[in-house]
Amino acid sequence: MNKVIEKYEFKKGLPQELEIKNLATLYRDSREDLIQPHRTDFYQIIWFKKGAPKHMVDFNPVQIEPNTILFVDKNSVQRFDENELVDGEVLLFTDNFFSKTEEDTRFLRSSMLFNDLYAISTIKINGETTIFETFFELMKTELGYSADIYQSDILRNQLKNVLLVSERERQTQNSEMINKGPDLDCVIKFRDLLDKQFQIQKSVAKYTTQLNVTQKRLNSATLKVMDITPKQMIDARVILEAKRLLVHTLDSVKEIGYTLGFEEPTNFVKYFKKHQTITPIEFRNKFGN
Repeated sequence: MNKVIEKYEFKKGLPQELEIKNLATLYRDSREDLIQPHRTDFYQIIWFKKGAPKHMVDFNPVQIEPNTILFVDKNSVQRFDENELVDGEVLLFTDNFFSKTEEDTRFLRSSMLFNDLYAISTIKINGETTIFETFFELMKTELGYSADIYQSDILRNQLKNVLLVSERERQTQNSEMINKGPDLDCVIKFRDLLDKQFQIQKSVAKYTTQLNVTQKRLNSATLKVMDITPKQMIDARVILEAKRLLVHTLDSVKEIGYTLGFEEPTNFVKYFKKHQTITPIEFRNKFGN
């Protein structure tokens, strides 16, 4: 068990906050870091061309088949398979790189690739390999040029094409369809706030005030999009973080409770047991390494 969940920032000093790395080379050079639970402050598009690893993302084991692309949202806790040999490509990019306008931000936050409300997003691309190879090669070629005033826009457009083609393929392969529109926009704004404030703010009313919507409106949106209430979303986010800290750190239950905004350790224990049916210690003993 790690003492802390390592968090990696995007590499400093690159001309653009977008990078494409060879997966086998990354595995060779950083294997010990990859096979430990870690998070990043950037998005990852991991194209497993060879190998069938079991990839862990926030307690969800994702069984990868060759020629699968996995989409990992920023701040997710992930762990690569330590036993499986893999090869492929990893595309890394930040919010700062992609979200130059409100439209860019909305596009990224409404993409089901990084905001799938039901599962970790993957797509199989057996029949579409050529188009993905083309986009990746175009981006690698552009990254090889000296940076100028056009480069970031060219790369952003190529990345957006990758995301659009990926999302179309995901919808073809995935029976869970979520209609984009005002309800999804409302839920995404709520989730963004929740990610920033769940440790200190657990009141639905306080979120609706910030969102400038009524509790009835938010409740209607989350039920339509996710089939759960805003309160259930808050509880799920708090519990997810509790699980991350219990399994991937050595913090005491008392310390974790304080981190998550519980002033009394007993309140955290009761809250966790209510939602998980077991105590934090029992969860740690069951799932900790």
